[in-house]
Amino acid sequence: MPTLFRAFGLRFFFYSNEHIPIHVHVRNADGEAKFDIETMEWVKNKGLKNKDLKLAESLIEENKDLIISAWSNYFI
Repeated sequence: MPTLFRAFGLRFFFYSNEHIPIHVHVRNADGEAKFDIETMEWVKNKGLKNKDLKLAESLIEENKDLIISAWSNYFI
C-alpha cells in the first residue's frame, strides 16, 4: 500500500493491485474514501465526515500531478 502523502490526519494512498481509472484512497481514524482523479469526485465513502471529504478533495486537487506521476511510476 504505497502512501503518497499525509496531511491534516489524512493518509493518501493506493493499493498495490489497483485498476484504471486513476484514483486515490484517503483514510483517517473515522474511515476511508476513494476519489476518482479525473472527475475529482469521491466514488466511495465508508465513514469519512463531510468536512474531511472536502479537505481531501482540496488536497487531491493541489497534488493531482503528484498522484498521477506516482501512479504512472508504480503501475507502468
